[in-house]
Amino acid sequence: MHLKMYVTISEEDKIALFDVDPDSGRLESTGVAPVTGRPAPLAINPDRSRLYVGRRDIKEISTFEVDQNSGDLSMVGTVPLESDPCYISTDKTGKYLLSAYYSAGRAAVHSIDDSGTAVAPPVEWRATGTGAHCMQTDPSNRFAFVPHIAGGNGPNLIFQFRFDEASGHITPNNPPTVAQEPEAGPRHYCFHPSKDILYFSNEQASSVTAYNLDSGNGTLSAFQTLSTLPDDYEGRNSCAQIHMSSTGDFLFAPNRGHNSMACFAVDSLTGRLERTAIVLTEAVPRAFSLDPSGTFLYAAGLESGRLAAYRINRAEGNLDHIETYDVGAGPMWVLITPLG
Repeated sequence: MHLKMYVTISEEDKIALFDVDPDSGRLESTGVAPVTGRPAPLAINPDRSRLYVGRRDIKEISTFEVDQNSGDLSMVGTVPLESDPCYISTDKTGKYLLSAYYSAGRAAVHSIDDSGTAVAPPVEWRATGTGAHCMQTDPSNRFAFVPHIAGGNGPNLIFQFRFDEASGHITPNNPPTVAQEPEAGPRHYCFHPSKDILYFSNEQASSVTAYNLDSGNGTLSAFQTLSTLPDDYEGRNSCAQIHMSSTGDFLFAPNRGHNSMACFAVDSLTGRLERTAIVLTEAVPRAFSLDPSGTFLYAAGLESGRLAAYRINRAEGNLDHIETYDVGAGPMWVLITPLG
């Protein structure tokens, strides 16, 4: 299996490309793709033929063709935006590109044409609230969620939508929002691979919350919240992304401030979490990713400009360091995909 890693290097206007050794987890640099305008969020379509890049300074989303042999990128199209996107994803059919807009307080949906290129104008440009930070469809492709942070920069809510995969339109669900504990600040989320459960990272509260998903109605109900920090830590901190292993047995969330990765074991029956370790990592670990097998984790230090590679130690519930790589100034996203 050919594994490719793409890392947006926002302060150097490029995407760094790496081959990932599926046995050792080590990386080999294979070059860069120039992308002006502070590239940040990445998404790949279901057949892995197109990579989408949010360019935050020039307010565009660009589509790149992915060479299935080398993983090299060739731009095939760009759509202009009214604001800068902080998150992008495709729906499960690959016919629509979803995006969230922190400053504009919007959620958007763009059509993807038959060539795999995102096109303008968007079919949906919906006002939600400042601090909108993520948008994905659920496994059934009938629902979507948009978390909004707190801390004076957002309404501290999760917006719930119904998604029409025929038209790309979203409509508010009933209820339209999920209330949060004070100053929780839901930011990003991921799905359990086999259960109707979602896990959200809470930016301001430095915690993760597990939600049951009503698969018929597309609504969320929280059942557990755990801190990502050591009990004795008193410094500043915030959470960023959140990812679960493809095997569904471990969940990870980074601490920006404590500069660590919180590791959680996931109960195979209930989906409940148990924090197993807090592993120190690169400074300001905003972006990270897991390989498709759920064996390796890669954490990028926004401040350090380095990428740390780890093997997931399932026996002890922590991370074993493999190697650290200099990748460039301001790594903002890490995406790993099989090719071919």
